[in-house]
Amino acid sequence: MTGGVCALVALAFLLPLAVSLGDRVRAEAIADAARRSALVTGALAVSTEPAAVERAVTASGGDATTRPVVHGLDGDTGQGRADATDLDRARAERRSMVVDVAGGAARLDPVVLGDRVAVVEVFVPDSALDRGAGLRWLLLGAVAAALVGSAVVVVDRVATRTVFATRGLIDGALAIGDGDLAARVEPTGPRELAEAGHAFNQMAERLDAARTDERELVADLSHRLRTPLTVLRLDAEALESDDTSVGTFSQAELDHRRGIRRIRQAIVTLEGEIDVLIKTTRKAVTHDSGPAMCDVSEVVRDRMVFWSALAGDQNRPHRVSGAQLRIPAPVPRAELAAALDAVVGNVFRYTPQGTAFEVAVSRRDGYVAIRIDDAGPGIADPDRALRRGASDRGSTGLGLDIAKRVAMQANGSVSIDRAQLGGASVVMLLADPEATPRQVNRFGLVGRMARDSRDQKSSARRRWPRRRPTDR
Repeated sequence: MTGGVCALVALAFLLPLAVSLGDRVRAEAIADAARRSALVTGALAVSTEPAAVERAVTASGGDATTRPVVHGLDGDTGQGRADATDLDRARAERRSMVVDVAGGAARLDPVVLGDRVAVVEVFVPDSALDRGAGLRWLLLGAVAAALVGSAVVVVDRVATRTVFATRGLIDGALAIGDGDLAARVEPTGPRELAEAGHAFNQMAERLDAARTDERELVADLSHRLRTPLTVLRLDAEALESDDTSVGTFSQAELDHRRGIRRIRQAIVTLEGEIDVLIKTTRKAVTHDSGPAMCDVSEVVRDRMVFWSALAGDQNRPHRVSGAQLRIPAPVPRAELAAALDAVVGNVFRYTPQGTAFEVAVSRRDGYVAIRIDDAGPGIADPDRALRRGASDRGSTGLGLDIAKRVAMQANGSVSIDRAQLGGASVVMLLADPEATPRQVNRFGLVGRMARDSRDQKSSARRRWPRRRPTDR
């Protein structure tokens, strides 16, 4: 369709040009005939002698077929091509005229010679009238083809860019409609479509930021709710006596204890719902926002402000080490805070009051390590605790699962070992973004890190007290 339109436009301009060039060639041929006729008419004005006229005809040039012919003298100077009617009309009107004759055209110029009128005829053949017509049409055809081809290429490129830009906008809109707010378009094509692409990207960024902020707000709110719930649960446990004998209590005391149990059960249920909400929302936020950075030391110091106050209420000795300097990690701050609260909350939940714990931060062998040690009974089956994501003690079992997901998001891992304090040691490894590339052996392990890990395990086994393990 584009080629057809371009061809019509080219023909609309080139056809009149071709006709104009043809008319110009014809006019030049007729003008040459008028020049040669003027030589003869000038000679007739001087003398009508046949010899003088013959010399003028010869001097006009041209071959025998195109030389001027004089009609109306005592004897014609040659065989003309114009018929008698045209000759009589030229004599009667006494004006020059061009008439069509066989094989071309003839110019008739009347000359008044006293009482008679002679007519000078100059024949112009078709070859002179159409001189260069074939070459002219060939050149015009080549020009038309070049113009059409160039126009098709240019229009095709413009159309392709326009279609590509429009298709990009359509695909981006469909992706946004399907929930992929990370979809962006490449602003290309004409200026209007490029501006539409920029506007689309700005809209998508605003939508993405709005949804991320909304989910982050929900996750932060859920996280903040879980912290006071932990305090309520611990306070409810403190209110309940260790003596479970029903006969030693009055009815009012039994009702009081049943109320406390219902409160504890409601708190546990609410904690489970909040843990699920945090897990689901954090997963969505992480998927939407992509990689982020935070200061591990700052997160540890901030969260230990709360846990230190709670540890003081329960007479738990505690210590924080290695959290003085800035230590970056490739994980969102709220994600790391949720993981740290989950692991420290397990210490408060599954160890007796008065049990000591420690939170340590270090950098080594390309990783940032967050270690939470306690002096409790430990974990009976560490591999199973990390594998299942559920607990046998009636809780949600999401504490270690949240920590593991956060560590994996930062290209790290979570491990459980024996602590120097005698209980469990939960270590979160996060990839250090500022570490230099490390040499690994054929098993994909850093030799020094593997040796240090074995040495730490051996030392921990020697210090491990014989206590009854528990589950988390």
